[in-house]
Amino acid sequence: MRKLMIGAAFAAVMAPGVAAADTCGEVTITEMNWASSAVITSIAKFLMQEGYGCTVSTVPSSTTPSLVSVAETGKPDIVTELWINGAPAYQELQDAGKIITSADVLADGGREGWWVPQYMVDKHPELATLEGIKANPELLGNRFHNCPDGWACKNTNSDLATNFGLVDAGYEVFLHGSGETLASSIAAAYENEEPWLGYYWSPDPLMAKYKMVEVDLGVPYDHEVFTCAANADCTAEGVSSWPVGPVKTVVTTDFAEREPAIAELMSNMSFKNADVLEFLDWMETNKATYDEAAVFFLTTRQDVWADWINDEAKEKLAALLNKS
Repeated sequence: MRKLMIGAAFAAVMAPGVAAADTCGEVTITEMNWASSAVITSIAKFLMQEGYGCTVSTVPSSTTPSLVSVAETGKPDIVTELWINGAPAYQELQDAGKIITSADVLADGGREGWWVPQYMVDKHPELATLEGIKANPELLGNRFHNCPDGWACKNTNSDLATNFGLVDAGYEVFLHGSGETLASSIAAAYENEEPWLGYYWSPDPLMAKYKMVEVDLGVPYDHEVFTCAANADCTAEGVSSWPVGPVKTVVTTDFAEREPAIAELMSNMSFKNADVLEFLDWMETNKATYDEAAVFFLTTRQDVWADWINDEAKEKLAALLNKS
């Protein structure tokens, strides 16, 4: 019933043409190929269209390609949920004055690392440590699940898996074809209580649904090693733990000058991880789309987003803001 109600709200509030299109021009924004970013993009798109009158186009992308595109073409205008620890080009573009960092879109930062299922650690507590997983590759299927191409974490994991000795210990570093297959590998393993070791992050629907244990890599974060490992053109020789990751929204400098009201909106958009896990868990439980999850957030968490928008947008969105 709740999903039917959200579906009806979706049809009403996502209908195009509600707001006048004379206050904002065309806007391009990334839709990264993972769930939290896709929902956040949908939320931003709705607010820009219906509150500010923008014509918004989403650009399917991921971390590295989005920044390459900004460097080469100046587009897209907005890159959201950019995990900058895995994006060496971010600092280069900012230093060159091509982008402006708008906000910490995940207020608490993002958690990245190597994970094993809780049920594996319950049976074999040593698997919660790097030394334990190196000593017991057969318990984890001799496989490390890595990110797909286009994700900077693929480069990081490839270097660290070698430097930490996983490859020498007998692990295959398996490259997934997409974020969806990486996620489905966790779900399939968990449903059947099978071995799994690999990279993942939080907030994400799977981390809300399944209990995973982050592997203690036994070393501190080393910025120089980690930055090199994330760069496809640099082969890291040392080791490093994953830091709590700053997760940003950036806009191009040209766009911020052209559309200052939207740049201000994007600077205000920031989510607590608990709020993100809430709408991701709702999406997973209800088998909902990204847009439906966005509407769930918009219709239930006005307390979070009402202060993001300016007074004119509040007038245009008064009906939604007054929903109980």
